[in-house]
Amino acid sequence: MPGLISFMLTRFVAGAGLGCIAGLVIWNNGFLRMSAASSTDYYLAQGLFVYLFASTMGLGYMATALMLDDD
Repeated sequence: MPGLISFMLTRFVAGAGLGCIAGLVIWNNGFLRMSAASSTDYYLAQGLFVYLFASTMGLGYMATALMLDDD
């Protein structure tokens, strides 16, 4: 695998992992008072909320790492 692709993938996965942790902490601490109609809706909302944080932080972490890389 070329160096740039592995660099981008590792940075994106690291950022997405941090985003998942942040999303789960915010969801589980009750900062948001979410009430859903059923348990399926609750889990769907939680998954989308965590995905929101994971994708945003993953792309941000990767873009910042690419910008600050001085090769």
